[in-house]
Amino acid sequence: MAQTSPELTVKDAEELLLRHWGEPAEAVAPIGSGHFSSVFSFKKDGKSYVVGFGRAEPGDEAEYVRSKYVANLLIAGGARYQQVFGRGTDGKHNFVIREYIPGNVIADLPDEQKAIVLPDLVRAISEMNQVPLDSSTSGFGFITRTGNGECRTWGDYIRKNFAEDQTGTFWENWHELFRTSCLERDIFEEIYHRLLSYSAYNEPHRYFVHNDCHQWNIVSDGTKVTGIIDANAMYGDFVVDIATIAGAVPGHDIPEAFRLHYERISNPIPQFRERYAGARYYKGLDRLRFYAYQGWTHAYEEERGWLLALPS
Repeated sequence: MAQTSPELTVKDAEELLLRHWGEPAEAVAPIGSGHFSSVFSFKKDGKSYVVGFGRAEPGDEAEYVRSKYVANLLIAGGARYQQVFGRGTDGKHNFVIREYIPGNVIADLPDEQKAIVLPDLVRAISEMNQVPLDSSTSGFGFITRTGNGECRTWGDYIRKNFAEDQTGTFWENWHELFRTSCLERDIFEEIYHRLLSYSAYNEPHRYFVHNDCHQWNIVSDGTKVTGIIDANAMYGDFVVDIATIAGAVPGHDIPEAFRLHYERISNPIPQFRERYAGARYYKGLDRLRFYAYQGWTHAYEEERGWLLALPS
């Protein structure tokens, strides 16, 4: 479990893009970085793009095929998702070139603008969750390069995702956090057992799920959503995305806004309360593990309090 974001300068990005095309990109500028990538905007032939750099890994080609599949699925279904144009590997870095989406991430908007965007935020996420799936695919959990989910059922995915044996994944040896961090085994197991109970309500529902549908992955011009980016794509209950975005607009009940939206479009969400609890436990348990890994004790304690207050 290591932070893998490469540290690249504008000059590094310019040189790598020059090697890729054989001619210079224009107006290269940093626009952010995360735990796994550094991102730059640039222009070429009068069009705007972004390029994300990560550390080269053996599975890069499979991940690119997967991300291209997801982008094509969502765009064909009318979702406001970022197009993918190409990839490459250069020494110790991989890079993926995507559509530039104008605006700012929701997280950077003032609260009053977030409130203005909220109705369209609900529409944009709902449109994404309801895209028609390829009927030839099956399975739940992370979408593989074949278009199938990695697990047979949602319950299988839950058990795999939180298993202590995670050889070869980002979470390899994660259970060491019980010994080396603020992660408490008794709390983790209590919430995990609640998750198993409530996930039965999520089990029958198979939709596209962004799975990282937070306010840093949704772009807006201040009045509407201009695009959605960086899906950690999976099949499951779309209520997972509602649980993820729930705190994005202070002072507003976002889950209720989604519930009412689906009623208005004559597609009410059955067993919403129970499905939301299952989704919230799923995302919350992963957050506890991640906050402990990062050493974010305050965030860990806050999340723990929210989860323990949910129905048991």
